[in-house]
Amino acid sequence: MYTGTALFDLLLPADSRSLKAKRSYVRPIVAALRRLEVSAAEVGALDLHGRAELAVAVVAAGTDHVREVLDSCERLMAGRPEVDLLSVRRRLYGPED
Repeated sequence: MYTGTALFDLLLPADSRSLKAKRSYVRPIVAALRRLEVSAAEVGALDLHGRAELAVAVVAAGTDHVREVLDSCERLMAGRPEVDLLSVRRRLYGPED
């Protein structure tokens, strides 16, 4: 069994000056990620306006599938025109970890 995680650092539009406006950008992104059958949540920069950190996790029998799913998540994040993807940190864990 293998697990993979990805942490996405996002820059939100300038009009997300309140936490309510920030949530209006983050909530649909998390929902879109969950449609890829991963666990997804906002995990960092919770009280910062204009920034968000989202994380996804996936579990699979093989490393190839984990990488494919994380690639799909990264493509989805990079394709969102309303946010700028600043960085992605990925980790892969195997049975020996």
